Amino acid sequence: MELEVIGFDLASCLIAETHGVNRIELCANPHEGGTTPSYGMIATARKNTSVELFPIIRPRGGDFFFTQEEFHSMIADIEQCGQLGCDGVVIGMLNRDGGVDTERCADLIQRAGAMQVTFHRAFDRVKDPMKALEQIIDLGCRRILTSGQRPNVESGKENLRALVQAAGHRITIMPGSGVRSGNVLELAKFTGAREFHSSARSSRPSAMRYINPAMDEDLASISIDAEEVSELRRLLDAYEQAQLP
Repeated sequence: MELEVIGFDLASCLIAETHGVNRIELCANPHEGGTTPSYGMIATARKNTSVELFPIIRPRGGDFFFTQEEFHSMIADIEQCGQLGCDGVVIGMLNRDGGVDTERCADLIQRAGAMQVTFHRAFDRVKDPMKALEQIIDLGCRRILTSGQRPNVESGKENLRALVQAAGHRITIMPGSGVRSGNVLELAKFTGAREFHSSARSSRPSAMRYINPAMDEDLASISIDAEEVSELRRLLDAYEQAQLP
């Protein structure tokens, strides 16, 4: 049973390193759903962690139909991730009609070389998920991160179970969006999924001694909860052990 968490800051990466996480999806801009982190953030995260590191390749928030200029920036980001020693990248591109942009995704995957590729939650915006599943398998992606075409895994669990069954051993379906220690075992039992993605999100208060009251702003940042990550790891390990003969 594998556990992936989001690293929205470098502190998250260090927590993941020491709390049994298998993989970090490295992202910037949590309020936009995650965009490509900077060169410096990727390089520093890679230097300080040994777990698998997968930066998201997404030049902006919003939809998943990208211009040719944005596509070229994604190519450059993937090449940079390879040079920095990342284990994988997280991609997703759609056509205007809600189908997978197979041609340009294939180009990105080819440029990823030996790095693994996860197809991210652009999948939850496709018009025909079963058709998209087969296309993504044919592209050669290792896994799909999805909430089952719903805002969160709780409301999408029926679709997640259908996707896990349809995928078989050809690709990993990794539930994400709302995965917490309070529901991960129920999801594992219901869907049959073997990998889970969690933000384990927590708010980190500002360390500033002075904050200008006239600005009327909250300077807290998004990080992850070390105790939540530990509990997710403990539960998944116990569940896996219980399945052994």
